[in-house]
Amino acid sequence: MAAAYLEPLVSLLEHLQLEQMLDCKIECRHFFSGAALYADGRICASWSPVGLAFKLSSIEATELIANGSAKPLKYFPKGAVKKDYVLFENPLQYPAQKWKPYFIKAIEQRR
Repeated sequence: MAAAYLEPLVSLLEHLQLEQMLDCKIECRHFFSGAALYADGRICASWSPVGLAFKLSSIEATELIANGSAKPLKYFPKGAVKKDYVLFENPLQYPAQKWKPYFIKAIEQRR
């Protein structure tokens, strides 16, 4: 199942050309039932059956959740909420460019 998320994540990142904009090593790997983006070896985003998630500053994560733009991230229905992560459900329904600022912030946040 993870391949169903790894390939789209890699494709999205190639389309956004993030690696050319940032001074760090980024890579995608399998992550539980999805895929994760690592910046210099540290996880900063994931794409899984629950949606596309980003590690952001606590202030930005709180604001996005409070205004209804994103949801708190839980990988499992009874699992704990992942601190400072935001979740966007159904990421394919949006244009790819919507995700670029979130990827950049998540990558910069984790470095």
